[in-house]
Amino acid sequence: MKIICVGRNYTEHIAELKNEKPEEPVIFIKPDTAVLLKKQPFFIPDFSSNIHYEVELLVRIKKVGKYIQEKFAHKYYDEIGLGIDFTARDLQQQLKEKGLPWEKAKGFDGSAVIGERWFSKKVFKNIDEIPFSLKKNGKIVQQTDTSHMLFKIDELIAYISRYFTLKIGDVIFTGTPAGVGKVQKDDTLEGFIDEESVFSINVK
Repeated sequence: MKIICVGRNYTEHIAELKNEKPEEPVIFIKPDTAVLLKKQPFFIPDFSSNIHYEVELLVRIKKVGKYIQEKFAHKYYDEIGLGIDFTARDLQQQLKEKGLPWEKAKGFDGSAVIGERWFSKKVFKNIDEIPFSLKKNGKIVQQTDTSHMLFKIDELIAYISRYFTLKIGDVIFTGTPAGVGKVQKDDTLEGFIDEESVFSINVK
């Protein structure tokens, strides 16, 4: 499976990192080794002193697709999940300043949390208004809904499939809202879709 991530998809998050608003989706990929193993803590890697959490709504692809038209994109997924895109912000900044790829800062081992619970998209009244949030040590640090996405889910699937064939089991991380921040040892991160807890991660 591939993990396809979308950057800069929420205006307030773009502003907090002082990035430019993109004219088209910003795409990067994490390897399958980035997936944090179930029931395992997240260990802060020794190559970074500034790891950020980024909660994101996830979409799991259910059939193979290439050059998918946006009007047919809804046929390629049935399930919605939640996860975290852990980012070595200090390393990412160094790489960006040199014009180098971000993979070391985004795709390192354990950098992709995929919640164990997946929800049928049929339970949501509107895919473009799904609320989700992240609590750090019991306090809400990120909270939004998908109406604030610059590029909606079906639009992302159509765009991504122009460049990468989507396969069964591929997961799309659809972007993070404002409120990203640094994790510390012994933090607890808990993610929610609406009021439902989807994952709880301990930081070591």
